[in-house]
This record gives sequence, structure tokens and C-alpha cells, in this order.
Amino acid sequence: MTTTMQATGLTPSSASATNAPYVLVLYYSQYGTTKELAYAIAQGIEDAGLKARIRTVPAVVTETSVAKPTIPDEGDLYCSMDDLKNCSGLALGSPTHFGNMAGALKHFWDTTVTLWLAGNLQNKPACVFTSTGSLHGGQETTLLTMMMPLLHHGMLVLGIPYSQPELGRTNRGGTPYGATHVSGANHEEPVTRDERTLAVAQGYRLAIATKALAMADWA
Repeated sequence: MTTTMQATGLTPSSASATNAPYVLVLYYSQYGTTKELAYAIAQGIEDAGLKARIRTVPAVVTETSVAKPTIPDEGDLYCSMDDLKNCSGLALGSPTHFGNMAGALKHFWDTTVTLWLAGNLQNKPACVFTSTGSLHGGQETTLLTMMMPLLHHGMLVLGIPYSQPELGRTNRGGTPYGATHVSGANHEEPVTRDERTLAVAQGYRLAIATKALAMADWA
């Protein structure tokens, strides 16, 4: 069975390199579709010549007396504050929960006040992506609300331009605000070719912006 990482051509070393500038691809996924978009975006980043560091966040649970592991039993590593602080760019993804990002990802952002106070993310490029069960399940509201903490951190938010032909012809996911996927009520629908192409293009554009902004003089 082909894994998501194999399908994108990424390897654990290429997605997690620590000795070079990297773009952080941070996502939360319940059924795997947001994760698939994350890996497509990571492919675009690496196609443009930058490293993609893929991270996720733990689910929010009601247990308060039992400590949860800091390293997941399987899958991508949980994002640390250092992962976020030291990134050169950021792609942020979440499934839609009532027109907003999932609570697990919102909880993570609520812990980033120290980075905000220090201005660690200022002038770094970022983009957002999401997936929903239905075509009108709140994709655009989720993307827009996911931009809010990024703007508060002083990041420069990118979308997808209509020069991408897939944006004008897609009949499922894909918006100018960011890459999206419509998974179906039972999450049975695969990522379409247009959805995937737009996600790769978004990652590529983010990487190009990251390299350009690294040369900017913000003084």
C-alpha cells in the first residue's frame, strides 16, 4: 500500500531536516485528508528547493489527571515552540469544525504568546489550507479565521492566484484563500487532481516567497 509520504516522493529525512532553513507545514487531521494536503504542500516546497518540516498537534482531550505522551506512537511528530519559532515560512492546515479551525490547532496557537511578544514570526510568509465533508461546509470561513492568528503574529499571508488554471475549473476544492479538499460525508472522496495540483502550487509559491523575503531589509 502506498503511503502519503511515498506518493509525494518525500522521505523522513527530507521532511524533517534540522540543519538548513525550512518551511514548517503544521497541520491537524482526523481522517487523513488534511494530512494528504499537507504532504502535497510539502512537495511543492521541496520542488522549489527548500526543506519542508512536517509537524502535527495532539488532539484535545478531557482527561486532566493523566499526562499524554509528548511524542506520538506513530505518524508525524508534534510541533514544538522551537519548530515554529525557527521556521522561515509556515503552511497551516486544519479540517473545518463549524466554519473554524479544529480545537486542537486553536489550542496550540493559544500557547504561542511568548513567540508573539518576541516577534519571532514577524515578516515571515504563511499560507493556510483545509478540508471539509461537504462543498459548502465552511472552507472559506475556516481559511479566513485561520489567518487571524498569523496576522496577529505579523506574518505575511499568501493565497493562490488565478494564474493557476485549476483554480478556475475545479468543481470540488480549491480557493484563492488556500488549498482545500471536499472529502464527502463519510470522508470517502479522494483528493482530486486539481485539488492536489493547487496544494503543490501553494507550497511552491510559499517557498519562493520565503526565499525572496529572506533577502528583504526590514530595518
